[in-house]
Amino acid sequence: MKTLHDKVVALTGASSGIGRCLAQQLAARGCRLALADVNEAGLSETMASLPPGTQVTIHLVDVAKKEQVYQWAEDVVAAHGGVDVVINNAGVASQGMIEDLDYDDFNWVFDIVFYGVLYGTKAFLPYLRQRPEGHVVNISSVNGFFPFPSNGPYNCAKHAVKALNQTLIQELRGTNIHITSVHPGGIKTNIVRNSRIIKPLSPKLSKEQAAARFEKIAGTTAEKAASIIISGILNNKQRLLVGKDAYLLDALTRVFPQGFSNLVGRVMLRE
Repeated sequence: MKTLHDKVVALTGASSGIGRCLAQQLAARGCRLALADVNEAGLSETMASLPPGTQVTIHLVDVAKKEQVYQWAEDVVAAHGGVDVVINNAGVASQGMIEDLDYDDFNWVFDIVFYGVLYGTKAFLPYLRQRPEGHVVNISSVNGFFPFPSNGPYNCAKHAVKALNQTLIQELRGTNIHITSVHPGGIKTNIVRNSRIIKPLSPKLSKEQAAARFEKIAGTTAEKAASIIISGILNNKQRLLVGKDAYLLDALTRVFPQGFSNLVGRVMLRE
């Protein structure tokens, strides 16, 4: 996609973190925005942070509910006359060892992290086909190719998003629609604070302490992550690593596909 000026961008998870930063940076490039989230107050704050004159609509959408996502797609097209870019960004996590997690803990993550992405992709594809050029950005993670212990639902869901993206790239080859599979490393967002901690890996740490430690070691700001994602759209990147740690994990996983995972697991579980 050569330019984003005057493009209509539909974005989930827009109330905070990477989503809010994407909205701000896309608005600065002259995009027309359709922002979705379950957090109405956060959406309003994001909207208020945009440059004056931004053409934006906000939508209360639970991406885990297929009917709401499809209705959102219809509402976006009705409000903006079409859609050019879809960014499926919403995400959550359930933390705990797989043995300790209930199926509901898995379902909660999969309904948002995987099915929310699937619904968002399929709901908008017919409208993207109507544009000269369309783009779908689906946020996976480094956990889409490298799992951490006590993070099973998130690991599995992000692996599924990666597989979805790779399949779409194959199936949409030669069409007007581009797919970008995004794999962020540690990003300074509220994902740990918003996660369900069923049984913490380190019982000595409170949820707030765990979130603070994550933010301390996370190497990339949400603003930087958003900038990298926008550059990836403009360059039609199919696979996009975000952060130095993402590149390091990718390289080590390629060289030691199981050995590096074993080592990290031993260290984390020992701690």
